[in-house]
Amino acid sequence: MSKRDIDIATDDGTAKAGLFTPDHGTGTNPGVVLYMDIFGPRPGLDRMGERLADNGFVVLVPDLFYRFGPYSFDPGTAFDDPDTAARMKGMMKDTPVDVVEKDTKAYLQALADNGANGKVGAVGYCMGGQHALTAAAAYPERVGAAASFHGGGLVTDAGTSPHKRAGEMKGAIYIGTAGEDKSCPPEHSATLAKSLREAGVNYMLENYVGMAHGWAVPDHGVYDEAGAERHWRRLVSFFDEVLK
Repeated sequence: MSKRDIDIATDDGTAKAGLFTPDHGTGTNPGVVLYMDIFGPRPGLDRMGERLADNGFVVLVPDLFYRFGPYSFDPGTAFDDPDTAARMKGMMKDTPVDVVEKDTKAYLQALADNGANGKVGAVGYCMGGQHALTAAAAYPERVGAAASFHGGGLVTDAGTSPHKRAGEMKGAIYIGTAGEDKSCPPEHSATLAKSLREAGVNYMLENYVGMAHGWAVPDHGVYDEAGAERHWRRLVSFFDEVLK
């Protein structure tokens, strides 16, 4: 696996991203956009990009908060400081779904320009889960598989809510929810499953019992190794089956 830091031109500026490529390309390495959680790009997400690349994918980890300039958040302490927590939440609020959806067009092109073949996968964590599902709805001819883990904002009143866009999705969908997660309570899972099923989407929704919001991300305070490994088995087999 090798990593390169690249710049991606968007309609609003230049997004920085990490690009992870397999050491031994087969000529049929699918691309994956990995949508960050609220803490942004960092070594913890690099490790996740590396692991996907080691499994034969060309992985792009873009900085969704590039409009705000340089920043750095420590997942272990960021929410302990009120000012830091407010800044993160403000950046997330000021990077709405439709803005990331527009940026995703450039992310998909960057994957194509860097050797990704065929349909693309999307995976997101925390706020990134919503963006991964949005990518499946917004770019159905490009995104063949999308996965959300402990995603937030999957069922809202907004027109951009993924459950309202199920009819636009043509790819396969995987949703892994935390057993206890205020950002995706049981009623949201039920609404999302109903919308996907009625739209005829090929989907799986799985509840990770005992896991908390953020369990799959290695530097998160609630990281759970057993639960994270289960998530990796599901994610890699899902992308292998659909994209390869």
